[in-house]
Amino acid sequence: MNKKILTCSLVASVIMIQACTTVDPYTREEKTSSATKGAAIGAAVGAVLGIATSKDKKKRKERALKGAGIGAIAGGGVGYYMDVQEAKLRQQLENTGVSVTRDGNNIILNMPSNITFAVDRSDVNPNFVETLGSVGLVLKEYKSTMIEVAGHTDSTGSDAYNQDLSQRRANAVSNILIANGVQAVRIDSVGYGETRPIASNSNATGRQQNRRVELTLLPYTGQ
Repeated sequence: MNKKILTCSLVASVIMIQACTTVDPYTREEKTSSATKGAAIGAAVGAVLGIATSKDKKKRKERALKGAGIGAIAGGGVGYYMDVQEAKLRQQLENTGVSVTRDGNNIILNMPSNITFAVDRSDVNPNFVETLGSVGLVLKEYKSTMIEVAGHTDSTGSDAYNQDLSQRRANAVSNILIANGVQAVRIDSVGYGETRPIASNSNATGRQQNRRVELTLLPYTGQ
C-alpha cells in the first residue's frame, strides 16, 4: 500500500470529539480545555514518527531517539507537558501571523505562504527566519516533542510540480529548525502537494490559504 495513502488513512481515522474551550491568558484566544485532550493522539503519533508502516522502521526510529537521549513522556504527564509548551509557543508567536491550534495533545502551527515564502519559491522569507528561530527555542527545550513539517500548495500547476515544491518548502523549514538546535531525529519533513486543501482552490483567497506549511507537534510516549 502506498505510504502516503496509509498515512492519510491513519490521520483520517482519528476520532474527533466535541471540545470544551477556555480563553488563553496570553492571546485571549479560545483553546481546548485539559478535560478533552488526548483523544486524537494515537494514530497521528505513528504517522509523524514514521513508525506506522513497519515494525523495523519503528525499531530504527526508537533506537535513534534513544541514542539522541530523547525519552518518552509518562502518560499522566502528557497533558501538562503540552499545556506549558503551548503557552510558550503562543507567547513567542504572538503577532507573527502564525496560528496555534490545539487538537487533543497535539499542537498545530499554521504558517501561511504570505509570510513564509514568495510565490513559487522554496527559500524562506528572510523576515520569517527569526520567527522560526523562536519556534526552535521552544522545541529545543521540549525534547520529547516530535515534529512533522508538512508543505502544502494550491492546485495551480501539475501534481508533480506541486508535490516537489511542497517537499522543498517543508525541507527548508526543517533545515532552519535544525540550524537552531532542534535534533533532526525528531523531525519528519513531508510534502503533500495539493492533496490537503483547507479552502477552495476556485478563488485567489482560497488558494492563498492552501499555500502553507504546517508544523504538527506531538508528545513522544514510546507507544
